[in-house]
Amino acid sequence: MKSYKKILLTAAASLIIGTQAFAAEKLRIGTEGAYPPFNLIDASGQVVGFDLDISHALCAKMEVECEVVTSDWDGIIPALNARKFDFLAASMSITEERKNAVDFTDHYYTNKLQFVAPKSVDFKTDKGYLRGKVIGAQRATIAGTWLEDNMDGVVTINLYDTQENAYLDLASGRVDGILADTFVQWEWLKSDAGKDFEFKGEPVFDDDKIAIAVRKGNDELRERLNKALAEIIADGTYKQINEKYFPFSIY
Repeated sequence: MKSYKKILLTAAASLIIGTQAFAAEKLRIGTEGAYPPFNLIDASGQVVGFDLDISHALCAKMEVECEVVTSDWDGIIPALNARKFDFLAASMSITEERKNAVDFTDHYYTNKLQFVAPKSVDFKTDKGYLRGKVIGAQRATIAGTWLEDNMDGVVTINLYDTQENAYLDLASGRVDGILADTFVQWEWLKSDAGKDFEFKGEPVFDDDKIAIAVRKGNDELRERLNKALAEIIADGTYKQINEKYFPFSIY
């Protein structure tokens, strides 16, 4: 009889543990998957990069299971608000316009904007030199907005659905230069495709704060993410991830 009771107790305990495991909280991370080294799809089909390493570290601190969902950049905020994922980690800049659509966590890195053009060209960044030039940027980004605000009527602005497509046009000579995030440019310049190009001039903007976005009013998740972010900064996890991608701090 005692053995039978022991079996029942063991089975009940297993059922409770199994139920708890089944009920583990799951969150979906939204990202683009076309913005190396921050988010990209590797040869095995996995979405990887700085944004994802940070996100998975935050999920570990929050003790939740996370999966990754990709979305085209142009529709990434509508996808978040349509509940296709729970939070958005896609190197998104905090802007007043975006604050009308989403809420942001504390920043997890600081971006700069800088021009890249062929090494063989004495490319200047003043309006006098740039007048009549064709400059590319990714659509719906800080770089694209900066060009529209500061270079409208001076240059022809070509906007692209992905940063990769902007680089293809730069490499083929269809644009004279590209304006984009310094750290993304830095990564591309190290590649074979970017070996004949270089930074031109100083950054035109150097205090672009990048954060995770959540749906408006989701203060509970935003604060949990902020707490986890503070923890990975304090315990050195952030530094380890940073050093995996860059030999300098981007925080």
